[in-house]
Amino acid sequence: MQTATLELALTGMTCANCAARVEKTLNDLPGVEAVVNFASEKAHVRYRPELVALADLIAAVESLGRYHASLSDANSREDEKTRRLALYREELRRFWISALLTLPLVAQMFFMFAAGADHGDWLPRWLQLLLATPVQFWIGGRFYLGAYHALRGGGGNMDVLVALGTSMAWVYSAVVTLAGLDHQHVYFEASAVIITLVLLGKILEARAKARSSSAIEALIKLQPQTAQVERGGQWVETPVTQMIPGDIFLVRPGDRVPVDGEVLEGDSHLDEAMLTGESHPVAKGAGDRVYAATVNGAGLLRCRATGVGAQTLLAGIIRLVEAAQGSKAPIQRLADRVAGIFVPVVCLIALVTFLGWWLGAGDFSAALINAVAVLVIACPCALGLATPTAIMVGTGLGAQAGILIRNAEALELAGRLKTLAVDKTGTLTQGQPAVTEVLPFTELSADQVLTLGASLEQASSHPLASAIVAHGKQAGLVFAMPAQVENLPGRGLRGEVEGMPLMAGSPAWLVEQGIAVDEAQVAALSMTGCSVVVVVRAGIAIGLIGIADPLRSGSSRAVERLNSLGLEVVMLTGDNAATAAAVARQAGIAHYQAGILPGDKAAAVDRLKEADAVVGMVGDGINDAPALASADVSFAMGAGSDVALEAADVTLMRNDLNSVVDAIVLSRATLAKIRQNLFFAFIYNILGLPLAALGLLNPVIAGAAMAMSSVSVVSNSLLLRRWRPGKS
Repeated sequence: MQTATLELALTGMTCANCAARVEKTLNDLPGVEAVVNFASEKAHVRYRPELVALADLIAAVESLGRYHASLSDANSREDEKTRRLALYREELRRFWISALLTLPLVAQMFFMFAAGADHGDWLPRWLQLLLATPVQFWIGGRFYLGAYHALRGGGGNMDVLVALGTSMAWVYSAVVTLAGLDHQHVYFEASAVIITLVLLGKILEARAKARSSSAIEALIKLQPQTAQVERGGQWVETPVTQMIPGDIFLVRPGDRVPVDGEVLEGDSHLDEAMLTGESHPVAKGAGDRVYAATVNGAGLLRCRATGVGAQTLLAGIIRLVEAAQGSKAPIQRLADRVAGIFVPVVCLIALVTFLGWWLGAGDFSAALINAVAVLVIACPCALGLATPTAIMVGTGLGAQAGILIRNAEALELAGRLKTLAVDKTGTLTQGQPAVTEVLPFTELSADQVLTLGASLEQASSHPLASAIVAHGKQAGLVFAMPAQVENLPGRGLRGEVEGMPLMAGSPAWLVEQGIAVDEAQVAALSMTGCSVVVVVRAGIAIGLIGIADPLRSGSSRAVERLNSLGLEVVMLTGDNAATAAAVARQAGIAHYQAGILPGDKAAAVDRLKEADAVVGMVGDGINDAPALASADVSFAMGAGSDVALEAADVTLMRNDLNSVVDAIVLSRATLAKIRQNLFFAFIYNILGLPLAALGLLNPVIAGAAMAMSSVSVVSNSLLLRRWRPGKS
C-alpha cells in the first residue's frame, strides 16, 4: 500500500516527556509511523492515507489537551514563524513581570543571609505573599495547566515537577504567614525565583534552538520571490509561485536564478556555492542546467523553466535536511528510555527525601525544602535536547557545505565507519576517459583498428566505448553501422560490421574465448594506468586501444585524509589487476579489488562487512545502486543530480572525494557533541539529585541549575558551528 509523509508543527511541548507522549499518541494511530523532535518542535509522520487523514493526526495531538498541531509546509512556514515570534514575545513579557515581582523577594533573601535569620524579615510577610502569589498562579499557571494535561494523559513531564515543587514551597509559606507562625521560616522567594528562572531558561533555550535551525532558514531565504518571465513577447515581473514548467525567464547579471531551468541563450558564470559548497563560479551556456537560488555573474541568460515550486533542487534539499533534522539517531534510545521513567522516579526520590528528613531528623521545614530542591533540580529537558540539537546543527552545516545527510542514523553510522569502499570510475577518477594509445598487431594501421573498434563500440553506452567513439570522430574517421550486437556487461561486445565478425572487450574475457592476446603489451599498457580494450576480427586480435581516466585533482589528498582518520580505503573496479594497481598507486590506496563486474560490487561490499566493520560505499548514485544499498552508509557523488538525492544515505553535491572526508569528519564531530551533551545531561541529574536529597542544595540554586541545564546543552551543540569543511 502507498504511504505518504508530512510534517506537523507542534506547540505546547515543554520537555522530552511531552515529545514522547505526542509521539506515542501518533504512533498508536493505524498505519502511522511518527518521530517527534523536541528541539525543532516538529513531528515527521509517515502514514497510509486510506487509513488516516491529516485531520485525524491533528485531532490525536490535540486530544492530549495541552498540545496543538498544524501542517508545516512551504506555505505555512511563514505563519508558523510569526506565531512562534509572537509566543516568544509574550513569554518575554511574562518573564519581565515575574522578574519585577520576584526582585524584592531576592533582596529579602540576601538581607537574611547578611543579617542572619534571627533579625527577622526585611519585607513584611503579607507583602511577600502578595508578591509571590501572582508569580505562582498567574505567571506559573502554564506549569499547572501542563501538569494537569500530563497527569490526565497518564504521564508526567517537567511541568509536574515545577508545579509540585513550587506549590509545596508556596503553600507551606502561605500557611505559616496566615497562621501567624512567626518562628517558622517562609520560602516565598524559593517558589518565585524558581518559576522566574525556569521562564528565563525557556527563553534562552528558544533563542538557542532557533539558532540551531538557522541553516534551514538561510536556505529558504535564498530563493527570490519574483522573476522576469516572458508573457506575450514582453518581460513581466511575475511571482515565482505562479511560474510553471516551460516558462521562459530572464536571469540578469547579479540576479539569483528563480527556478531550475535550462539555458537557451547567453553565456555567464554562476556561483553555485549554496548547492555545492564550491566557491569557484561555474561556466554556463546554451544547453546547461541552472538551479534555483544560484547567483548569476556578469552575463545575461535566457532560460526555460524545468523545475518550479517543490520540484526545484533547492526544495528537495530543504525537504531532505528537514527530514534529517526530524529523525532520531540510535544513540538517543537510552535518553528516550530514561526520559520515559524520569518524572515518576524523581517524584519517588522527593517523597523519600521528605519522609527521611521529617521522620529521621524531625525537621518538617528541612524535609519540605529538600524535597522541593529534589523536584526542581531534576530536568528531563536536557536529555531530550542532547541529541536533536546536535543533529540539527550538524545536518544544517552539511547542507551548507554541499553534504546532504538523509537521516540521523546515517549521520551516526558515518561517524563510526572503519572501511570505505570506493568506486574507481567517476569517483576517484574524472569519469571522462580518453583514448591515449592505439597499438595495431597486424598489417592494419592504427586508424583502421580504431575505425573497426569504434564502429562496434557505437552500440554501447559504457564510458570506455564512448571514449573510443569520441576519439575516432575527432580523428575524422567514418564508421559503419554494427549489426547483431551482443553486449556483455563488464566484458565487452561482439557483433558484425559490414558482414565481418568483430569483438571488442577486456583482455581477460577474450582470453576466455580462446583468443590469443599479446599479454606483454597488455601488461605494459596497463602499468601506465590505462584500461585496455582488445579489438578482434574474425577470431584474431588486431590491436589494443589504451584508455586512461585521470585521477581527480583532489583524490590523492582525500585518500591521505581518510587514512589519517584511521579508515581502510578499498578501491573496487572492473579493470584488470595491472590497471587497478596503477590507479591505486597514484591515489595512495593500499587495498583494491580488480575485475569486479557491476553486479558483483554489492557482494564485494558484503564481504568487507563480514569483518564486523562499519562499511561505507562511495559511488555515482545510479550505476552503483546495489553496492550502495549493501553498505552500512552509502555516499552518492551526485553533482546536483535529482536522482542522487534519492539514491544514498549521504549525497555529495560536488564530485570530489574530499566531500566524503568532510562528511565523515562532520559526523564524528556531531557524535562527539551528542556524547558530551548526554554526559552533561546525565551527570547533572546524577550529581544534582543526591545533593538535593542530602540537603546540600538550596532550592533557588537548584532552580537556576535546572533552568541552565537545557541552555548549556543547546549552547554546546551550537559550538559545532565552528566546524569548517576541508579540515580532518
